[in-house]
Amino acid sequence: MIKLELLLGVATFALWVFCLVDAIGSPTDRVRNLPKVAWVLLILFFPFVGSIAWLVAGRPDPGVARRAADGRAYRRETPDFPEYDRPGRAAALDPGQDEAFLRQVRERAEAQRRAYEAQRKREREAGEQQ
Repeated sequence: MIKLELLLGVATFALWVFCLVDAIGSPTDRVRNLPKVAWVLLILFFPFVGSIAWLVAGRPDPGVARRAADGRAYRRETPDFPEYDRPGRAAALDPGQDEAFLRQVRERAEAQRRAYEAQRKREREAGEQQ
């Protein structure tokens, strides 16, 4: 009987730890039904019931596509890196804005390349004069 109680205790503890880590690591905008902080507190204060509730009602659904701040679905898949969790950061919603941004980046890179080449030319000329 003691072994069964010990096994149930270890299983409950493992479930609690898994759900707590899963809730803390889940993106805030994907948690369902309650705010993320509420889920973490529920799991902390009610380990068994909170863990089961998290698995049933709070855990993000992996099949649901992420959405931008205005509710539209992203046009391309966003990477699952923390720095890209902010809506609208990883995928452009307007192709025109995307093209304008890329054009601006190319122009800035070209200007930096020209400035670097001019600096190298001045350094070479200064080195030849000495």
